[in-house]
This record gives sequence, C-alpha cells and structure tokens, in this order.
Amino acid sequence: MRLGGLGVPELLIILVIIIVIFGPGRFGKVLGELGSGLKSFKSNLKEEPKDEEKDPTNETKI
Repeated sequence: MRLGGLGVPELLIILVIIIVIFGPGRFGKVLGELGSGLKSFKSNLKEEPKDEEKDPTNETKI
C-alpha cells in the first residue's frame, strides 16, 4: 500500500462517486468551465504588461 499517492483505481472510484453525486451533465459542465478558466489564466500569463503597468522610473522627464 502506498502512502500519499493515488493510483488509477483510486481515481476511478473518486470519479464514479462524483458522477453519482453531481450527475453526468453537471460534471461535464464543471469540467468545461474549469478548462476554460485554465485557458484564460494561461493566456493572461503570456500577455505582455500594458504601458500603464510599466515602471515609471524609466520614463524620460521633460
């Protein structure tokens, strides 16, 4: 028996319990929302900072 690790059989049991509790329709919807949230998070990490967020000490003064 492993301590602290989840194998495939354990994950399948957890998945079946979640599907029984929430139903297959809602489970699919939750997974879809989770996927779109992760995609949005990744795209926001890749974007460059906007001009207003840049360091104001690097600007030239007139």
